[in-house]
Amino acid sequence: VIKCKAAVAWEAGKPLSLEEVEVAPPKAHEVRIKIVATAVCHTDAYTLSGADPEGCFPVILGHEGAGIVESVGEGVTKVKPGDTVIPLYIPQCGECKFCKNPKTNLCQKIRITQGKGLMPDGTSRFTCKGKQIYHFMGTSTFSEYTVVADISVAKIDAAAPLDKVCLLGCGISTGYGAAVNTAKVEPGSTCAVFGLGGVGLAVIMGCKIAGASRIIGIDLNKDKYAKAKEFGATECMSPQDFKKPIQEVLVEMTDGGVDYSFECIGNVGVMRAALEACHKGWGVSVIVGVAAAGQEISTRPFQLVTGRTWKGTAFGGWKSVDNVPKLVTDYMSKKIKVDEFVTHTLPFDKINEAFELMHTGKSIRTVLKL
Repeated sequence: VIKCKAAVAWEAGKPLSLEEVEVAPPKAHEVRIKIVATAVCHTDAYTLSGADPEGCFPVILGHEGAGIVESVGEGVTKVKPGDTVIPLYIPQCGECKFCKNPKTNLCQKIRITQGKGLMPDGTSRFTCKGKQIYHFMGTSTFSEYTVVADISVAKIDAAAPLDKVCLLGCGISTGYGAAVNTAKVEPGSTCAVFGLGGVGLAVIMGCKIAGASRIIGIDLNKDKYAKAKEFGATECMSPQDFKKPIQEVLVEMTDGGVDYSFECIGNVGVMRAALEACHKGWGVSVIVGVAAAGQEISTRPFQLVTGRTWKGTAFGGWKSVDNVPKLVTDYMSKKIKVDEFVTHTLPFDKINEAFELMHTGKSIRTVLKL
């Protein structure tokens, strides 16, 4: 058993509390990882807020991390102690019907237990003050040590800077993949990206790499525009600057609508606007943002009858174990940006400050060094 520091969420809506926790050794087909760096994502805040129907407390949050394998349980063959790894919230077992189907990346092998905040055997590896602490998204990176299933870990280039590539564990991969895998953006196309946070910027990067000729960034916060343009947005706009709905503005601006649109917020009203901003006959809109529990989307069926397509994506469609190492290689060879997403770097004990920076819209990504 390892004793170490972790940020524990004792209950919904309260700041995280730095505690000494006990991390049990890995059981069969499990891996214990020393986390070196972790970032804070809106999904962590969503669960902490109490709005997540799958949220369990007390819990160790965090799902954008990177570290070094400390030890492995029985039967683990893919990684060994000392390997550099990124924990994966969407695993890849390679055996379930989802893994065997090239159309999806949604491995279901450990979905049930992961959703309950437990390891595949139905128990937790974390205790604090005599209480069991739940896992989060199968990763729990807000701890100096964590235990994950062996199918939830990607071995990456040992030379990669962990305080940067930790972002490939969620936000960057999600946005980039939404453009290149889910939408399959084509050269010369026109794209609209709603929400210019980390994921939105990654979508813009993907659209640019795919050869889009016009990329329109949409956000209420104009402080985000300079960064969006740095990533490849050709123009930026705020819905508040127009009298008519933003979808009508976009349809007029683009001679009938955009070829591809992306919702990177999690707002069902914006999801509708993104679909309706698409061009008749071929426009594709991708939902990337996660809406609050129980919310529903709506539009007129005629929007789809007349040739628009509405899609969604999780982790950018990447089969995780296969592709995260390749994304790290693409970063190392400067094909994709990662460093530019990091606006703040803080010590681990300033984790609540990182959440604050995100809520106020002052950060793209804050990386915490453990």
